[in-house]
Amino acid sequence: MILIKLAISSLYNRRASAFLTLFTIAISVMLLLSIERVRVDAKSSFSNTISGTDLIVGARTGDIQLLLSSVFRIGHANNAVSWQSYQYIKQQRGVKWTIPLSLGDSHKGQAVLGTSADYFQHYKFAKKQSLSFSQGRPFRHLNEVVLGAQVAANLGYTLGDSIVISHGMGNTSFHHHDDNPFTVVGILNATGTPVDKTLHIPLAAIEQIHNTNHTSHEHEHEHEHEHEQHDDLIGEPKQITAFLVGFDSPLYTLQVRRNINQYKPEALLAIMPGVTLRELWEMLTIVEKILLLFSMVVVLVSLLGMLTTLLASLNQRRRELAILRSVGARPWHLFALISIESLLTTFWGCLVGCGLFYLLMSLAAGYLQSHAGITITIAMLSSYELMLIGAIMAAGFIVGLIPATRAYFYSLSDGMSIKI
Repeated sequence: MILIKLAISSLYNRRASAFLTLFTIAISVMLLLSIERVRVDAKSSFSNTISGTDLIVGARTGDIQLLLSSVFRIGHANNAVSWQSYQYIKQQRGVKWTIPLSLGDSHKGQAVLGTSADYFQHYKFAKKQSLSFSQGRPFRHLNEVVLGAQVAANLGYTLGDSIVISHGMGNTSFHHHDDNPFTVVGILNATGTPVDKTLHIPLAAIEQIHNTNHTSHEHEHEHEHEHEQHDDLIGEPKQITAFLVGFDSPLYTLQVRRNINQYKPEALLAIMPGVTLRELWEMLTIVEKILLLFSMVVVLVSLLGMLTTLLASLNQRRRELAILRSVGARPWHLFALISIESLLTTFWGCLVGCGLFYLLMSLAAGYLQSHAGITITIAMLSSYELMLIGAIMAAGFIVGLIPATRAYFYSLSDGMSIKI
């Protein structure tokens, strides 16, 4: 107990250097815990890019390719799903809701999605969070568009602006549908998912603007009449890119999935998004390894910094240690004193680091959710995180043994003598 009090007093007398060492350890602990928490929650959030959807159905292709094209708007589907097949599957037992998706158009490099009004009700992300509007409302007419948060922010659109859709994905479009402008009626809140980079229009509008390309301007009055038919935003397109399915009970999922994959009239593929997202994440494990490596390097640097500080201060404390020896302290007392100092510094650094970690996570949670789609869980430290703290404490103690051992072998005469 006396040694602990002496160690605390010694650290207080050298509070400037001790504080810098403690702060370095605290920063490393904060970064380690933050990276670990973000890594775990990023994996969880990635797996929940789309949630609450039991199946994604599209033309037969690879599981990951279907997921990338329908959810992430990456690439494109080589084939489509006929409207007849969609209607047949929609009426199957246990199907609670379906959301048709039609891709292939764009606006200034951003994907345009043709869908139904059910999209805003049933599409969920993260841990079954529903889409919400920062401004406006869902589309109710054929010539209305709802923007993702990033589209509105990057292109500077507000409610009431007019938008022209282009045929083809990416920045290079083959044709601009100038004769079918859309009016912005809603802007979604940020989700951190591909929804933010998407323009949403009624499914029937996709068919309308494509059919208009093949009609002459002499039929413009028919086009205007079509705009007045607000009661049908889905229509009967010949085909769609894919569709989402939700069931009354998860028990239907495997059975219906098997039936779809064995569907005779058309080559279709049904995937469970959660499973496929986990498979996709497995392909990105290098990211996890890099994050873990970065964490270890940060901790190693902080511990080496503590070792350097202790060794540097040890030379300055030779007279202090010699005086302790002269009043009866034994070599193991000096060894224990230096060890306790390093352990206390590491312990306090871990405590401060944990506090900084929770402060950082509280401040960054909203930003990470809206800009990166990572839902941060602000909860007690997990067993693995506690194990990391324990490992840092042990490493700090081991590092402290090096200067403690040197202090042990310092002789009384060496400490009292004056060196020039």
